Amino acid sequence: MAPTGAGEKTERVTLVSPPSPPSPPPDPRSDSLAFDYSGMRALVADLVPPPDVSGAVRSALETARELMVHSFYRYEFATVAVVHSLYGLERALVEGLGVEGLGVEELGEEEPLEGLIARALEAGLVTAELAGALDRGRRVRDQIASGAATSATLPAGGALGLLRSVFEAVALVLGPPEEAKKPTRVEQLQDRWDELRSRPFPPGFAGAEIAGVDLVMLDLNVAGLVHRALNGGLDDDHVAHLWRCIADLDTVVPLIGEGNCAAYFAQVRATAVLAVAPYVPPAF
Repeated sequence: MAPTGAGEKTERVTLVSPPSPPSPPPDPRSDSLAFDYSGMRALVADLVPPPDVSGAVRSALETARELMVHSFYRYEFATVAVVHSLYGLERALVEGLGVEGLGVEELGEEEPLEGLIARALEAGLVTAELAGALDRGRRVRDQIASGAATSATLPAGGALGLLRSVFEAVALVLGPPEEAKKPTRVEQLQDRWDELRSRPFPPGFAGAEIAGVDLVMLDLNVAGLVHRALNGGLDDDHVAHLWRCIADLDTVVPLIGEGNCAAYFAQVRATAVLAVAPYVPPAF
C-alpha cells in the first residue's frame, strides 16, 4: 500500500468471506445406509479402481462412486451410479478380454455387454455369482433405456451391492496379479465377523429394549444371518429380514447413550450392511 501523507487517516477494511451455501437435506426416500453424508462417503471409500486402468474406465468408475455418495441427497443417483459404472465395466471387459472392435454377432449375444459378461465367465475371469450380479445391473440399465423402469428403480442398498460387483469385476479383469489383490468381499466379511465375535456383548444391556427393540434378539438375528451369508448365502426372506435388522439398528444406535454399547451396535450394523451388499431385491 502506498504511504499516506501526514495527517491522513487510514481506514481499516475488514474482509468478510461469503457464507457457505447450505447443505441440501437428505432425501427422505433414502435407505439410511449411513447416518450422514460423511458416513456415506466412508461406506464407499474402498471402491477404488485398479491403479493401471485406462482413463475411460477410471473416469466412469470414480464418477459412479461419487454418484453413490450423493444418493444420500438424491435417491435416484444410486441407480444412476450403477448405470454409469457399466460404461466402465464394458470398457474394462473389452480391454481385458482383448476383443476391441468385435460387434454383437462376434460376441454371440443380443448386445455387447451381455456378450462380454458371458465371455468373462467362460474365461474364468469372474464367478457365476458375480456374472449374475453384473447381468442384473445390465438388465436394469436396459429397462431404464426402454422406459420400463425409472432412475428410482434400485434401492440404495441394492445399488451399492451392484456397484461393488462392478468394481470387483473390473479388479479381477484388469487388476494386479493374484498375490497383490485386495481381500474379496467374502474375506472382508469374514474378517469383520471374526472381529465382532471376539467382542463381548455390552455388559448391563442384556434384556434391554430401546424404542421397542430387544438388543439381545437384534444381535442374535444379525449374527444368524451373517453366519448364513458366509455359509451358503441368503435367500430372499433372509435378505428382507437382514434389511429389517438394519432398519432397527438405524433406530436404536443413535439412542444408545453409553459409548461402548453404541460402538458395538454400530459395528453390528456395519457387518450387516457388508453381508447384505451383494443382494438385490428379486424384482430386479
